[in-house]
Amino acid sequence: MQSKYKRVLLKLSGEALAGDKKFGLDMDTVISIAKAIRDCVDMGVEIAIVVGGGNFWRGRTSQHMDRTRADHIGMLATSMNALAVADAIEQLGVVVRVQTAIPMTAVAEPYIRNKAVRHLEKGRVVIFGCGTGNPFFSTDTAAALRAVEVEAEIILKASVVDGVYDCDPHKFDDAVKYETISYREVLEKGLQVMDGTAAALCRDNDMPILVFSVEEPANLVAAMRGDNIGTIVQEG
Repeated sequence: MQSKYKRVLLKLSGEALAGDKKFGLDMDTVISIAKAIRDCVDMGVEIAIVVGGGNFWRGRTSQHMDRTRADHIGMLATSMNALAVADAIEQLGVVVRVQTAIPMTAVAEPYIRNKAVRHLEKGRVVIFGCGTGNPFFSTDTAAALRAVEVEAEIILKASVVDGVYDCDPHKFDDAVKYETISYREVLEKGLQVMDGTAAALCRDNDMPILVFSVEEPANLVAAMRGDNIGTIVQEG
């Protein structure tokens, strides 16, 4: 099989790693996703990954909790997911490096852009944990930032929804799915593709996003081939 892309940034939501459990890690699901990633590596794709942490922690659990501290806890959640995904991929014989925006040198490398690029050039999968390392910024923004920094061709946003809809398909049976949509429309319509900061960053740097469901991990390989799945978000 031949890939449409040479280098991609894969955004994995924490929820996707939880599977049917809805919380924590479902290792059968993680390994299934890891196998799809291995298949993409075998196609010659250079893969960087940003992981979310929503399967462990999502925002403040109380309005009395400091937002900055709550966000730091969320960053630690992403680091747990990054290590779990790395372990699953390594079990399949693929070399992986984990880099974190918050230094935790006993378990991962600190994020260094040039080092990350070098790992990718050597065929290693690079997993970025801890978001941007800053509170008030989502892992979607981290995905946009890292994609631009490592010069990825596209962001593959793998979640539990199979594309972008005009309203929540889990709540409305008449929700309409877009095949393509612009960042301007996403921002103007307030669609829940990603937060406004991430969307603006992608728009300003001409970074397309493919939103698709990873509940069927084979969709990742299909996305690499350029098959017509999910929704493409791009300007113009």
